[in-house]
Amino acid sequence: MHTDAVQARLTLLFRDVFGDPDLIIHPETTANDVEGWDSGRMIELIVAAESEFGIRFTTREVDGMARVADFIAVIAAKTAGRP
Repeated sequence: MHTDAVQARLTLLFRDVFGDPDLIIHPETTANDVEGWDSGRMIELIVAAESEFGIRFTTREVDGMARVADFIAVIAAKTAGRP
């Protein structure tokens, strides 16, 4: 899956998890940039992304997700070849 498509779908997930329909995320976005992005919300994001994209993250992958770009890269790699 192309990174632009992943980011678009992640944006919808972030909006849902944070209850903010106007939330805009960028590849550089980190937990420091989004109010309420704590460890609990991170778990919600992980579970939502796994469900949305039909994938499973490893502990190592999750530990390396400091920015939205990290989410995008892992998801794009795991969904390569999918529409």
